[in-house]
Amino acid sequence: MNKQIQILSILFLGFSSVAFSQIKEEKLILNKKREPEVKKIEKKKTSVETVKNYPPEEKSANPVKYTITDVPVVSDFKTSTIQGEDVAPKFDGTAQDNYIQFGMGNYGKILGDAHVSKVLNNKLEVGADAHWLSTQGLKKEYIWDSKQSSATVGAFMNSYGEKGKFNLNAEYGLDHYNYYGIYALQPDAGVNLDQKVNQFKVNGYYDFYSNEILNDVRVKSSFLTDHFDAKENQVSLLANLSKHAVELGDSGFTLNADLGLGLEAVKTEFTIRDANSSNFVNASLTPKISFRKGDSYLSIGSSFSFLNSKNDNLILAEQLKSNKTYWFPQAEFQYAAANEFKFYGGVDGGLKLNTYGELLQDNPFLVSDQYLRPTETKYHFYAGLRGDIDETFKYDVSAGFGKMNNIMFFRANTLFDNAFTLNRSAYNFANTFSTVYDDGNVSDIKGSLQYFPLENLVIDGEVRFQKFDLNNYKNIYNVPLLTASFGAKYTMLAKKLLLGFKGIVASDRTTNSYILNAVPGPLVAGSMVYQSTENTNDKVGGYADLNLSAEYKFHKNFSIFAVGNNLLNSKYQTYKGYKVLGAQVLGGVKITF
Repeated sequence: MNKQIQILSILFLGFSSVAFSQIKEEKLILNKKREPEVKKIEKKKTSVETVKNYPPEEKSANPVKYTITDVPVVSDFKTSTIQGEDVAPKFDGTAQDNYIQFGMGNYGKILGDAHVSKVLNNKLEVGADAHWLSTQGLKKEYIWDSKQSSATVGAFMNSYGEKGKFNLNAEYGLDHYNYYGIYALQPDAGVNLDQKVNQFKVNGYYDFYSNEILNDVRVKSSFLTDHFDAKENQVSLLANLSKHAVELGDSGFTLNADLGLGLEAVKTEFTIRDANSSNFVNASLTPKISFRKGDSYLSIGSSFSFLNSKNDNLILAEQLKSNKTYWFPQAEFQYAAANEFKFYGGVDGGLKLNTYGELLQDNPFLVSDQYLRPTETKYHFYAGLRGDIDETFKYDVSAGFGKMNNIMFFRANTLFDNAFTLNRSAYNFANTFSTVYDDGNVSDIKGSLQYFPLENLVIDGEVRFQKFDLNNYKNIYNVPLLTASFGAKYTMLAKKLLLGFKGIVASDRTTNSYILNAVPGPLVAGSMVYQSTENTNDKVGGYADLNLSAEYKFHKNFSIFAVGNNLLNSKYQTYKGYKVLGAQVLGGVKITF
């Protein structure tokens, strides 16, 4: 029976791979011991228990361990992940934690990756990471430069004491790419389209094991510059206080209380175009009280934000200043009718500071001059159903509705001047984007599942529908109405071979675009200028994105890997003018020690 399930599962994977297609650029970094601590701690401690992990105990005597690694995409510089498994077996009772990895592929792609760490006295761990990924770009699609590269170097320290755990990590990253998405003009092959983004991060975290009041404290900082002299400094401090598991008599209920204290400051300065600058200081207070009995609970709280903001540019007659207090509802309930059916719902909201560094993660082709505003989710109601079926299947479906102010999205820029010349700055070919904001409502429906048919096989999927109704814009730009993903991880040959699959499907996106025509200049006889005509209802087609990966460990210290991306060779664009790499194959070797 087990063998039949295994065969059916493999066939299911094969069939599914035909239906889905690539997610930009993926690679396996297997056996990576450390994710940056700042990612691990993003999920705060809560008085509400997390839903139990899978697979169930009877299937996890020798559990499969997966490492998720975000890799900057060199086809479109979008961050995407493939969930790769640590398939390295333990030989002679020792673990192989350190590694060096090198690979090459088509489109001139080069991958280099390394991790080194050491535990000292069982209480102190130190280590370092390095990563390089580059491509020569789409030389057959663009006569001008479209090559891209991404490099990061980091170091970390973990200290394990009797009362808590301390983490300190630092990272430097350099993204070097080109504004190559030119569609309305035909520039010279040697045009300079360079953009470079430097970012240095320092983060610290302390988790108190034994303190009954103070759960954890974290500090994050970031310092960013780019090729056009933009500067952004960001620092945040967050402390989480709590009192958990207070019994309420003989009722069977427990009382949990949480209090989050936060302070975030961001200063951004641009030097080109309108020379926008902004300064935000946000203090937050998040009290919450929860009642729990078994798997059912009720959580009631609030979120308060105290925002001081300043905006300035060359157009404004004076600096715009604002001091404002925000209140957001925070409540959630779950009623566990059975392990298979858990009904839940709630309301939340919050204030999000839109920083230049974070915006570049979504769209690296922004012009280096942005008017930044915070996005306010006044409220977001949601309700859903989740459950666990036969301890091998986990699902979660929900629907929500919310009201938001300053919904942020990306609008394409036209030429910043109409001079009839190709001697232009890198960002002045109608090839960049700017943030725009509008108020409105958002409706969303989402569902996810996880299936564990075998100890060494994990299947997961997710579907999301999201629709915005804006007050001023007819359509939201560059946001798909529907996205879906499907993935699987499978190990075989005594855990020496790992196979990975991930597919993503997205619907069409509405965008604006421009047509540029040369017309006679109005001031000088015989002169010419560019006339710009905007299409406010253009489309950037949807896509299906398929990725496959494999790694085989033929020796305790050596393995080979191969990754295939965009295997259906989809010719889609991430943003107007920016085509992704076609079918990609990358292979290499990995040394662990």
